[in-house]
Amino acid sequence: MKLNEAQESAVTFVSGPCLVLAGAGSGKTRVITNKIAHLVRNCDMPARYIAAVTFTNKAAREMKERVAQTLGKPEARGLKVSTFHTMGLTIIKAHVKDLGLKPGFSLFDDKDSFALLNDLTSDTLDGDKDQLQLLQSCISNWKNDLILPDALLKSATSTGEREFAEAYKRYQDNLKAYNALDFDDLILLPTLLLKSSEAIRAKWQSKIRYLLVDEYQDTNTSQYELVKLLVGERARFTVVGDDDQSIYSWRGAKPQNLHLLQQDFPRLNVIKLQQNYRSSGRILHCANILIQNNPHLFDKTLFSELQYGEPLKVIEAKNEEHEGERVVAELLAHKFMNRTQFKDYAILYRGNHQSRIFEKLLMSNRIPYKISGGMSFFGRAEVKDIMAYLRLLVNQNDDNACLLY
Repeated sequence: MKLNEAQESAVTFVSGPCLVLAGAGSGKTRVITNKIAHLVRNCDMPARYIAAVTFTNKAAREMKERVAQTLGKPEARGLKVSTFHTMGLTIIKAHVKDLGLKPGFSLFDDKDSFALLNDLTSDTLDGDKDQLQLLQSCISNWKNDLILPDALLKSATSTGEREFAEAYKRYQDNLKAYNALDFDDLILLPTLLLKSSEAIRAKWQSKIRYLLVDEYQDTNTSQYELVKLLVGERARFTVVGDDDQSIYSWRGAKPQNLHLLQQDFPRLNVIKLQQNYRSSGRILHCANILIQNNPHLFDKTLFSELQYGEPLKVIEAKNEEHEGERVVAELLAHKFMNRTQFKDYAILYRGNHQSRIFEKLLMSNRIPYKISGGMSFFGRAEVKDIMAYLRLLVNQNDDNACLLY
């Protein structure tokens, strides 16, 4: 499929910083994969000097596969495609001594961190789950904002703030004693290391000579700083994002990072991808009406050359039970009128907690269904026991793993 004019501009611009504003369904992944191919084939840049960063392992795998299909495995050899956390882990492993760590350090997941915080605050929070979750969230946000315990203690103005700041310091001290890191450390530590050491920063800027970042609107402060440190003054990078698709501000994402780019990189070239290849004209018309209500950093209007499409049906519901009943009733009516099969339908919902009502109604109407997602494999008790045992084998300082096991 041939690139459109905007996509072609995004692919071929390599002389400076570039922001690609990619509306939903506008072919952003094609732009990233084609740009990597363009850099390798037309700009004499070996793939080993190119890094592409996204937010999930699944997206990273898919991107790597698509680049390999476009370039071929020999030309794609050495290309770095990973999540932010995997890239951070790579930097940490290369500089274990510089960071004051020992080889074979452990990684704490959310449950490990929660268990440690529960143990450390038994005298103050007394196992209060709501307060512990709040503390855990605060620590994550502080790390994402590059705020360390000592600085937080100095700025604390109330008793509650000081208690949380002291808990944060004890938490970090215990992680160090266990020779362990949590997931937020995978971005925090590389960012602080690159900021403090010119030699290490120059080394990684030499390793990564062109950087591409997907879903840029979901970056937080530490991820933005890491990008800035990796690209340096040469500023050879492309970030792809859309402020209208930013839905993760509740976990620290800052869509205003799109605006900061213009301040930090005055030569920033902004390219808009506005042609949608996925949806009908009617869907885009409705989406544009909704998007107009968003606070905008950049204006854009999605359009499609596909058919205009069927009318939308909006259903009002009194509560979540009524909503489930209406959805299932619509499904059964549509199936009867169109003589389709149950496998032709899908119910999308925002959070896992919403599935219970739908499941109950589907079962009572004898409708077969399959839930996608669910509990993480590594979250299961038996798997965590095995992982705790293995962690102890490689890191005898990991007292937390000993307690779990």
